[in-house]
Amino acid sequence: MNRDVVLDTAKKYVMKDRQADHGAPEDTFARIAALWNAYLCPSGVAPDGWGLTPTDAAMMLALLKVARQRENPGHEDNYVDLAGYAACAAEIRAMTWHLQHPSGEEEA
Repeated sequence: MNRDVVLDTAKKYVMKDRQADHGAPEDTFARIAALWNAYLCPSGVAPDGWGLTPTDAAMMLALLKVARQRENPGHEDNYVDLAGYAACAAEIRAMTWHLQHPSGEEEA
């Protein structure tokens, strides 16, 4: 499997297949982050500045794929999913940045 196939397949999954099944990635990863935050902090009172973001959720799922790849290096689907999670994380991060900086200030 070459990088064109990995990236093209990831794009198909992220932009069509999975979005049709699960909705917009930013919404899905926001739900995942909220559930993980509730699980990790069952009291509901988190320390200041603590909490997983939708970008964190996407990156942590990417790490899941890295761990699975380590166990089964021949499973090519992990590379596709890893690329998809990275793409979603990048897009969600950019969306978050622009919401926090509506003046058009560029991210450093």
